[in-house]
Amino acid sequence: WCGLLLPVLVLPGMAGLRIDFGLLLEPLGFIKVLEWIFSIFAFATCGGFQGETTLLVSCKDVVNRTVTAAFAYPFRLNTVVFSAPDPKHCGGTWTDIYLVGNFSSSAQFFVTLAVLVFLYCIAALVVYIGYKHVYRQNNKFPLTDLAITVITAFLWLISTFAWAKALADIKMSTGASIIPGIESCKAPGTTCRFASVTSMGTLNVSVVFGLLNMILWGGNVWFVYKDANLHNQSNGISQNP
Repeated sequence: WCGLLLPVLVLPGMAGLRIDFGLLLEPLGFIKVLEWIFSIFAFATCGGFQGETTLLVSCKDVVNRTVTAAFAYPFRLNTVVFSAPDPKHCGGTWTDIYLVGNFSSSAQFFVTLAVLVFLYCIAALVVYIGYKHVYRQNNKFPLTDLAITVITAFLWLISTFAWAKALADIKMSTGASIIPGIESCKAPGTTCRFASVTSMGTLNVSVVFGLLNMILWGGNVWFVYKDANLHNQSNGISQNP
């Protein structure tokens, strides 16, 4: 995406750098700044998460021993194993227990999109600030910006809803509902109680920022469309007999 606007930057002799922050005071530039900021929060709140699920296990010679399973982005839970209650594995009745589910595709799609958007916004802001005159004079740059804006809004829609669904499944796979599916907890003399799971408030926030990004990019389609002068061209065509 960044490469679609960067040709302007590598031809300074032809384009001519003219620093002008005026476009940032217009909706087109101001919204781009918000998109840049919100993309940072989107990938930071999702990609930086670390948590753990904790159980209390009682078995042979063990009483209320804490066992944990630590998980983090990109949430390949099926590779996360609970620690053993004791070195003897409850007299041999405790086997390796893994969490269920692999949600890496949805999580990585969401974070990768946010990072690409972050980079594109930087490139776009450089063009807006330093090459505003070229952007306004050469219609191919607004058209490129418009195409990327429409595609990005659609990708935010897909990635946010996919990540929201994955997050709901992650909560199920790390919550109290996992105990009935643990075979080792069904062994005679063994009891398991759910203790806690790390709060996923930051992951909830990431979904919110995904929705905000979707709204921002969707709303920005109109302002980029206006700069592309397509609406003026269509009005001119409709007025001609």
